[in-house]
Amino acid sequence: MSAAPTSGPLTCRRAGPLRGAIEVPGDKSISHRSLLFGALSTGETRVAGLLDAEDVHSTRRAVEALGATVRTEGAEVVVTPPATLREPGDVIDCGNSGTSLRLLTGVLSGVPGLSVLTGDASLRRRPVRRVIDPLRVMGANLSARDGDRLPPVVVRGGALRGARHLLPVASAQVKSALLLAGLFAEGETTVVEPEKSRDHTERMLRGMGVPVKVSGLEVSVSAARPAGGRVDVPGDISSAAFFLCGAAALPGSEVTVRNLGVNETRTGLLDVLRAMGADVRLANLREVAGEPRADVTVRADRLEGTEIRGATIPRLIDELPVVMVMATQARGRTVIRDAKELRVKESDRLAAMGETLSRAGARIELFEDGCAIDGPTPLRGVEVRTRLDHRIAMSMAVAQLFCGGEPVVLDDVACVATSFPSFFRLLDQVSGQASGGGAP
Repeated sequence: MSAAPTSGPLTCRRAGPLRGAIEVPGDKSISHRSLLFGALSTGETRVAGLLDAEDVHSTRRAVEALGATVRTEGAEVVVTPPATLREPGDVIDCGNSGTSLRLLTGVLSGVPGLSVLTGDASLRRRPVRRVIDPLRVMGANLSARDGDRLPPVVVRGGALRGARHLLPVASAQVKSALLLAGLFAEGETTVVEPEKSRDHTERMLRGMGVPVKVSGLEVSVSAARPAGGRVDVPGDISSAAFFLCGAAALPGSEVTVRNLGVNETRTGLLDVLRAMGADVRLANLREVAGEPRADVTVRADRLEGTEIRGATIPRLIDELPVVMVMATQARGRTVIRDAKELRVKESDRLAAMGETLSRAGARIELFEDGCAIDGPTPLRGVEVRTRLDHRIAMSMAVAQLFCGGEPVVLDDVACVATSFPSFFRLLDQVSGQASGGGAP
């Protein structure tokens, strides 16, 4: 079996069960922040476990354009900051990375000079107004395409003033952009969310010596520069989700993911797996560099439908596409609500997964903010338009395990490299296939 292609179409044809122990690559959210916060710091930052994927490469190129030096020393990546961030000499291309673009919009609002942030075709369709509007309250000079709705984003950096922001939707990217702008602002900057989103920004800034005040759903910072330091990146639970959900639903499966980040703002997936009846076990729980991690084992069991809504949604927003796949194999109805955020990801993930799973035989009803899925339902092979969205591609590769041996054909898998270049190799490993993406 030949190696899986890194771009173009891929035919997935695997059979379960899924068994084995693996490590997934470093957490993407933490990897982005380690490079960006390192560039803002007064001293050197050394990062172990940095995710080696296209989205993080975009952040690396961006901080280098702002004057930071990034080098590899053995198993570590070292970020040496400039004395002050400089105006970039060219447009900053963020590729497919919404995190890079939104967080950089916050940082560059306080850096004197002109900056332009753009990205690939997918990123240029993702909304930016909800970052632009609150930054303007702080005095930022920003503009964007289509009435300030879409990238590219033009930033004319200058003096900022602190402000109190009440976010209508919990978003770690928006929260982080505002807190990073607050590091350049006069006075205090406070962000209040309706539900708690992932808190990697707060943890890392505090670990780098920035006074961060957290009170319930409020987070506040004042002008400061991080000191730098050491960051140890745990495995990404959003990447592990494909294997954990597949193992939960596929009879005879048992998968362990070692050194996995289990920050409580990210473990909504584990709560949902337990609620649906999966056997979930954590071992070797510890905290390293401010982030909890553990070895997580999921063993298949008969799954029952459940409701996923409210405060759980921000804690598993990126995992919902593969949760939808898992729900097709659960007995009864699974309902997902309050997840309108899925419509403004790399694609409209609700529409994309709803349409694709329906063609594969799933019984699914879409709502504006979620869906209802009735199961269990055997799926059938289908051709998938990935829409340049890595999570659609990987979720449907997992869905193929429930297609009774029929193939699922992904039209283009180049998008997988944005977050998880080793995905197909690891899926082959736990499904007992030879290396190569499961194609004949």
